[in-house]
Amino acid sequence: MPIRVNSNIAALNTQRAISRNVTGANRQLERLSSGLRVNRAMDDASGLVVSEGMRSEAAKLNQNVRNAQQGSDLLQVAEGSLQEVNNILVRMRELSIQSSNSTINDRNRESISAEFSQLVSEIDRIASATAYNSSNLLSGYGNAVSSTGSTAITASATTGVLRVGISAVSAGTFTFVDGAGDGRLTLGNGLVTQTLNTGTALDGSVVATGTSTIVNFDRLGVQVTLAGANAIGATGDYTDGDLDGSTIVVEGTTGGIFQVGPTDTFVNRLEVGIPDLRATGTSLNLGSLSVATIETARASISSIDLAIDTVSAARGNLGAVQNRLSFSIGFTEVEIENITASDATIRDADVAREVSAFTRSQLLVQTSNAMLVQANVTSIGALSLL
Repeated sequence: MPIRVNSNIAALNTQRAISRNVTGANRQLERLSSGLRVNRAMDDASGLVVSEGMRSEAAKLNQNVRNAQQGSDLLQVAEGSLQEVNNILVRMRELSIQSSNSTINDRNRESISAEFSQLVSEIDRIASATAYNSSNLLSGYGNAVSSTGSTAITASATTGVLRVGISAVSAGTFTFVDGAGDGRLTLGNGLVTQTLNTGTALDGSVVATGTSTIVNFDRLGVQVTLAGANAIGATGDYTDGDLDGSTIVVEGTTGGIFQVGPTDTFVNRLEVGIPDLRATGTSLNLGSLSVATIETARASISSIDLAIDTVSAARGNLGAVQNRLSFSIGFTEVEIENITASDATIRDADVAREVSAFTRSQLLVQTSNAMLVQANVTSIGALSLL
């Protein structure tokens, strides 16, 4: 075997091995110190692309959870205030019944009327003062049913509609299809349509005298209260077919939209509306009530009962949306967990594997350093021939 001095091939091979082993040891050190298998695109180009998409999705979902939690907090503020409004209405009903009794004289009624007026004012104050992040909640928040644009309401004397409630409904126009005598009622907004069998809710083809019935279009989030003849608070009564062609207009206002999903689509938004629940507003309409005389006191009882029903229905809607938000939070958290687990399989380092690889690289670096010394000694042996 020839002995060369100018080119020490053995040393060059050993240096190349040292460079490779040092690079490997540095890579394992980086992974062990960061806890990540993929620290830059060159580590796993395709894996990095997938991982960044998953990280973006998880970040959006985490914000969705916070949005839902804050939405639930907002609704709890409104519901807490409505609980006190309910308590006030119960007291107002007591005062109305007390004033309706013949054992009370008009001088006594003056004191009762003074408290009654103060309670009406307090409902207005609570409704005006209830706010979340400077947004008033009880004087009309989110989408609401238009009392002037909805023909089902403006023509209530012929349609028999007593009340319309909404829960998580998008703004738009809903139109009824109501064939006379078929026992079916359809409501749709052009995108979603729902047909209900009203036969079980009617007495033949009409709502029973003196009563009202609720038709719940749950897929749309619309609840329509239909009145029978002589029903309290009603201006007309419903007969099968009366609603054909009538409309319900839901107006969009500021607030009431919770972004609970990662994209700008309808299914990723939850919409809620809180009607104007001031005492002098159109929903409660308590401003004109009086208990100053026995006649007005008796007349006010039914109006207060309707107000209690309205506030209770609003609280029920808020509770339903809160429950929906809690399920949305649970679903999103499970999705975050699974996406994070998938991202971890791509991006995170396997510590046991990296420690084993680092130990191997350390041994190879030490061995190659020792072999470089031997390769240099071989070349020095050429001096013995001189």
